[in-house]
Amino acid sequence: MADLPLPVSRPIALPQVPRWVSFRHSVALAANPIPVLDGYLSTYGDTVATYLGGIQPTLLTRDPGLIQHVLQKNHRNYPKSALSRGLGRFLGQGLLTSEGSYWLQQRRLIQPGFHRQRIAGLTELMLGVIDESLAPLQAQAARQGGAVEADVPELMTALTFRIMARSVFSTSMSEAELQRLAALLTALQAFYVRTVRQPYLKLWLNASGQYRRHDALSAEMRELLRGYVRQRRQAARRPGYAPPNDLLQMLLDARYEDTGEPMSEEQVLDEAAILLVAGHETSANALSWLWLLLARHPQEVARLRADMQAVLGGRAPQLADLAQLPYALQLIQETMRLYPPAWIMDRVALANDEYQGVPLPKGTLVSAYIYGLHHSPRLWSEPEAFRPERFGKDQLREQAAPAYLPFGAGPRLCIGNQFALTEMQLVLLEVLRRFEVEPVDTGHPGLQPLITLRPRTSFRLRLRLR
Repeated sequence: MADLPLPVSRPIALPQVPRWVSFRHSVALAANPIPVLDGYLSTYGDTVATYLGGIQPTLLTRDPGLIQHVLQKNHRNYPKSALSRGLGRFLGQGLLTSEGSYWLQQRRLIQPGFHRQRIAGLTELMLGVIDESLAPLQAQAARQGGAVEADVPELMTALTFRIMARSVFSTSMSEAELQRLAALLTALQAFYVRTVRQPYLKLWLNASGQYRRHDALSAEMRELLRGYVRQRRQAARRPGYAPPNDLLQMLLDARYEDTGEPMSEEQVLDEAAILLVAGHETSANALSWLWLLLARHPQEVARLRADMQAVLGGRAPQLADLAQLPYALQLIQETMRLYPPAWIMDRVALANDEYQGVPLPKGTLVSAYIYGLHHSPRLWSEPEAFRPERFGKDQLREQAAPAYLPFGAGPRLCIGNQFALTEMQLVLLEVLRRFEVEPVDTGHPGLQPLITLRPRTSFRLRLRLR
């Protein structure tokens, strides 16, 4: 009797957003892609084939298993796509933008700079910058009857920029330099994101000189940073010079294992630029969203204040105190679930692959939609509600790990995640130690998804002296 043929498994046909629908939504996608992408997934399911800007085919997914497959389990087959690498034109070839063997070499070189001991050494620096930033507000509030209104995104951006500038360069950039750097980074991000979301504009952007103009802005940013790098190298040649324990010195001291050589000046600039951008963006945005949420959930503030009183009394927090104040971290974790800084990540398949019957041919662009993952009603109870208790120890044991990826996953997990979490907890605790936080603006500022997820418009809070 002849053997019966084995059943042949058929590839799963994914739902497809028609190209004309994608193109019709291209202007709305450029302005704010989140409602558009949410609409696709609510209509078609957790993974859907669509066209970015009506032109670029992509696989959009909030499926935690597929995202984990691409970012972690089979990560070698999924490097960053040309869309992400295009940011390197403006920010250089640092850890955020590089790929392949060069990225791995740089990661191994820089990773030791973010070990716990170095972060502990930077804690006093962080607290010093926080004090410098909040002291003028305290003085102004005292002159105004005990309260002052603050533009929160502006305040958090300036504060985190100062922390990163001091952590990298051990010096205070002038207010004019900080503001210019922030403006340059915003302009470069907005332009880069526009080129990704509206690929049909590329010829016009070239012809109109927009690429040249933004290349010039990038060069201006690099020259500003280059001045600090050269100042450090000149200082190192002076007799008896004692180098500071900052991240720039870590970059200058690092040596490649195979050659014993240091990084070139351009490589140091690439990495310093990435540290400044990624280091302040994540924290500034997450903290801005955190204050918006806390102003509207005073019961959460009251719970944290009770913990602070038990652990700190009235003194400033230290690094060792953070472990005794877990609810501060839970507030930040829940904020980053609702408003993940890295709201989407893209990868491209190097070779044919498949995931649970879904074919992933070579060249497939996969968009891991982290915002959608964090708001999925299949994965989170009341996904739009602010519930920090989700991240308590008992609840964490029940949570599927791939459902929460605020810093990415796999080998490209953000190198500065512990630095950012430490910084954000210290800012949270120090603001609440000094001020009561009250809402002023009642509306939602809206979403501005650039490379990171920012508030679209600014908003204010009233800081009342305690």
